[in-house]
Amino acid sequence: AEAMRRSILNPWKLKLFMLGKLPMGLLAGLRVVAFDERKAAVSIRLGYLTKNHFRSIYFACLAMAAELASGVQGIVRASDGAPVSMLVIGLQGSFTKKAVGRVTFTCEDGAAIAEAIAGTRADGQPRSVPCTSIGRDEIGIVCKTSSGVLEWVPDTNGNGPCDSIYAFFFLGAKTPIPW
Repeated sequence: AEAMRRSILNPWKLKLFMLGKLPMGLLAGLRVVAFDERKAAVSIRLGYLTKNHFRSIYFACLAMAAELASGVQGIVRASDGAPVSMLVIGLQGSFTKKAVGRVTFTCEDGAAIAEAIAGTRADGQPRSVPCTSIGRDEIGIVCKTSSGVLEWVPDTNGNGPCDSIYAFFFLGAKTPIPW
């Protein structure tokens, strides 16, 4: 896991990873700016490919950064040991300010993610982990809060952790979708 964490923090290796596994994240300019055992921070800035017609960052780009802040923690932790896959089964967000400049999303749910992966590996049962990413602009004002539910499932098709499934569902429902 430590080697994968160092790779994620290396800008060139992260770009290569995103080129193969998350090409839209590469195009949008997502950057992992901080990562340790309990939290990760991912930033995105307003640019030509991330703008909307209101001259702010398009909400789908913000959602990508918010999801990656929790997803990168799972990817790194799932890279060692028995394979597990992750699936985003819900995503909810609230916007409190227009997102311009650079927005950094921080998710501090690393311990819960690690516990879910360990539990899934131990008994083979899926786990759901509610994760929250908070997006702050350059002066620290919260502009978006995103809550997602990650589900960890045993990998039965042999793809391994880096072929994780990402599915976004913008739900009004409070219950997960039965798969």
